[in-house]
Amino acid sequence: MAKRHVQAEAGDKARLEMVFDKPYLIGPLFGEYDQNLVAIENRLGVYIAARGNKLQIEGSAEAAARARDVLQGLYNRLVVGQTIDTGAVEAVIAMSAEPTLDGIIRHDVSEPPKVMIRTRKKTIVPRSANQGVYMEALARNELIFALGPAGTGKTYLAVAQAVSQLITGSVDRLILSRPAVEAGEKLGFLPGDMKEKVDPYLRPLYDALHDTLPAEQVERRIASGEIEIAPLAFMRGRTLANAFIILDEAQNTTIAQMKMFLTRFGEGSRMVICGDPKQVDLPQPGASGLADAVERLEGIEGIAVSRFTSADVVRHPIVGRIVEAYEGRHA
Repeated sequence: MAKRHVQAEAGDKARLEMVFDKPYLIGPLFGEYDQNLVAIENRLGVYIAARGNKLQIEGSAEAAARARDVLQGLYNRLVVGQTIDTGAVEAVIAMSAEPTLDGIIRHDVSEPPKVMIRTRKKTIVPRSANQGVYMEALARNELIFALGPAGTGKTYLAVAQAVSQLITGSVDRLILSRPAVEAGEKLGFLPGDMKEKVDPYLRPLYDALHDTLPAEQVERRIASGEIEIAPLAFMRGRTLANAFIILDEAQNTTIAQMKMFLTRFGEGSRMVICGDPKQVDLPQPGASGLADAVERLEGIEGIAVSRFTSADVVRHPIVGRIVEAYEGRHA
């Protein structure tokens, strides 16, 4: 059983009470061995006493109010049929401290997200304010650039949106691609045939697909051509109509490759280009096609640019701290 650690808070003290009117949701709200309450206590420096469907929160006025908003937001998600896990709890806690886009009013975590992506296996909701903006862009724009560090959900959310549109018939096929450039290795030195050579580079795309579609559907749709996963070089000379096209690790494209990819855009298509401008593996990092394309195209109608930071990392919380440490070193 997890132990509760409460930090002493300076400033005005507050004691808030909450009552939940659906007792059958108390179990998932509190978590196994009250682990969700423990997480909120540890992260916000409050003390939470639970009895039945009632809670009492003690701490500084600001921390207690944040804890109340977090619990209300988690509860409201359960009410509308969403599930919550450790990642969701961490995300709502993080969002409770985020400003809205105007930088003045805190992001409202007490209400369920207004944007979501439905797939065969799960319903996906934003886990940071920037993810919410990105998901809205995915639903609205024809061409989206998603920039930021690993773990922020850039590729995963793009694949989820693509799967959702394939399921509903908005597009006829998914085309997922990435350049085969990784840490100085060259395909010719890898064992196996071409598929075996490129599959390791495309593994993150397979993983996202399997998280949003049943395995048998993934394999069937790949076999039928509805889903195509291929290295960037295979895109040359094609026009891709009625397709949802995703380019991952786009920071490793050259300017010529990026131009080639962008001009594959066809009628009825949607395109998402994901990458981290700070993680370029090209021999000449300054020649990245991603940075060049964003500089040329940002602000054009129909094109959106979503930027993420280490604060948007939705993997284990330590990943965000690692990203911050590396970014701080090079700042």
